[in-house]
Amino acid sequence: MRRLKFISGALMGLALGLVGTANAADSSKPIVIPTHNWSSQVVMAYVIGGIFESMGNNVEYVPADTQAVYESIRNGDVTISHEVWQSTFGKSFYAAMAKGGVIDAGTHAAKTLEEVGVPQWVIDKNLCPGLPNWEALKNCKDVFATPDSGGKGRILEGPQSWHGQEYPDRVAALLGDDYVVKFAGGADALWAELAAAKKEGRGTIVFNWTPNFTDAEGFVFIEWPPYSPGCRKQDGGDSKCGSPIGWLKKAANYKFPKTHPAAYMAFSQMSFNAGQIGSMAALVDIDKLSHQDAAKKWLADNEKVWKPFTQAGM
Repeated sequence: MRRLKFISGALMGLALGLVGTANAADSSKPIVIPTHNWSSQVVMAYVIGGIFESMGNNVEYVPADTQAVYESIRNGDVTISHEVWQSTFGKSFYAAMAKGGVIDAGTHAAKTLEEVGVPQWVIDKNLCPGLPNWEALKNCKDVFATPDSGGKGRILEGPQSWHGQEYPDRVAALLGDDYVVKFAGGADALWAELAAAKKEGRGTIVFNWTPNFTDAEGFVFIEWPPYSPGCRKQDGGDSKCGSPIGWLKKAANYKFPKTHPAAYMAFSQMSFNAGQIGSMAALVDIDKLSHQDAAKKWLADNEKVWKPFTQAGM
């Protein structure tokens, strides 16, 4: 009987050990998620953080520079980046990967485009005949002039940290001195300009991107000469080209799969399409929820979308 008890106890201990191995918990060390300065990225940060928390993980959020964040991931100060836009951040992403410490954690279903354009009603009212072809702008500088543009047509870009001199170089190369590029402080300034222009019934050209909440509102990207590798000035070209249609990737610190295997597996499986990403942004930019409340609502309304990601990580 004593031997039987010993064997029974040994088997129970082995079984418990196997269960513990199969369900090995992720590290209690927080997963650090960066927040930037556009709505979908911030809402998705809290969405992904909420998913990680539902799996029992600790999460921290930190404001981060959109370009320097990849060095932060490489150094281990930030764990992931969940919106790596090819056109804007591809170079920084690959440069950090080449140095070591950053891994490609997969690609979203959404395709991306980052470009300047006009709200649909500018086209509907025919304020600049010939749009969206870029050459129409040559005859419309007065339509897009503003008090701060010195009689030139104004193109409102995002923060200069997003693209540097890319748009000033392009405008100078294709439109000469008829247009000036101004930089907005953040995405909110772009949406405020769209709202103000609509209220005043005037033309406006602003930087935008897809996927975004404006997909549903109606926005038309200007059609510049096609992009080709090397066409931009910073790549040795003449800047007489538009933006490419690109991917939307995820990045992670190379230790993440080891320290948080379940969370990393879930993260690598996460793939949001354009409609889902646009709906995250719309909760803030249209419905005026806070980023945190928008994430909570999105998670509550879309459990069938995100729940399978967590099961992949178990």
